[in-house]
Amino acid sequence: MYSPKITIATRESRLALWQAEHIRHRITELYPDAAVELLGMTTTGDRILDKSLAAVGGKGLFVKELEIAMQEGRAHLAVHSLKDVPMELPVGFSLFVAGPREDPRDAWVSPHFGHLEDLPSDAIVGTSSLRRACQLRARYPHLRIEPLRGNLDTRLRKLDAGEYHGIVLAAAGLRRLGLGERIRALMSIEESLPAVGQGALGLEFPENHPHMAEWLAPLRDAGAEACVRAERALSRRLAGSCDVPLGAHAVLEAGKLTLQAFVGSPEGDRILKAQGEGSQEDPEALGHAVSEQLLVQGAADILDRCRNSRAE
Repeated sequence: MYSPKITIATRESRLALWQAEHIRHRITELYPDAAVELLGMTTTGDRILDKSLAAVGGKGLFVKELEIAMQEGRAHLAVHSLKDVPMELPVGFSLFVAGPREDPRDAWVSPHFGHLEDLPSDAIVGTSSLRRACQLRARYPHLRIEPLRGNLDTRLRKLDAGEYHGIVLAAAGLRRLGLGERIRALMSIEESLPAVGQGALGLEFPENHPHMAEWLAPLRDAGAEACVRAERALSRRLAGSCDVPLGAHAVLEAGKLTLQAFVGSPEGDRILKAQGEGSQEDPEALGHAVSEQLLVQGAADILDRCRNSRAE
């Protein structure tokens, strides 16, 4: 019988704390004698709210401090929203996917409008995501897509204060915090292809920990992990650590993986789409195959322009 002692590093937003507490609870269910505590931290990404993530360093700003805490031995495990985890992990870390995966779709949230189609011209829609902004501009060119930073509660507070007619958020985060009633409409996969890893929880830990992989094995979801691995392989091949308008969504049915993906211009005037099928045993091969389809269509040109525009 194991009696692990585990410190979980976590951001201090309400959603991040919920996710860490959820994993803490599941670990103590497996190992009732375990001593599991949380180490709350404020990351660089949490502190910088006046600029877009793309302009200040990308999603890695939400995980760097947590990884440093693990490297220094102050923590043994970090719980992440997988959509916030860079495609390349630092040397010496492992990443598991804890299941089940929550609904990966985007959600429309608005106090007065039931759907984006109900908005008048020049209505203001808030999002922090280049991916969402690209798809919104392509589908609703008559709307104003404006930046929206902050944790989930901050975004909802800005919406309720009248700064936006509506905002787009991940359905997973709203449901995990018991805010599902704020969802006016779920956006279909075709309408808004999700972020890589959206809805999935990632468990990151140092590879040299003598027992962590074994302790966490019962939490690992092989199906969700195969889907996420396919999505992340595609993103790694196309964008690396850069934040670009890119979405991917994989589904596993009867051992067969299906992956849809897109790359688009920030303005939404050009969107490339691709999809493919592969096996659960080699999800990276599927991710690479679908990324090649996008490259053949001209994705490299779009991605290079995104990188160059932010470097200027």
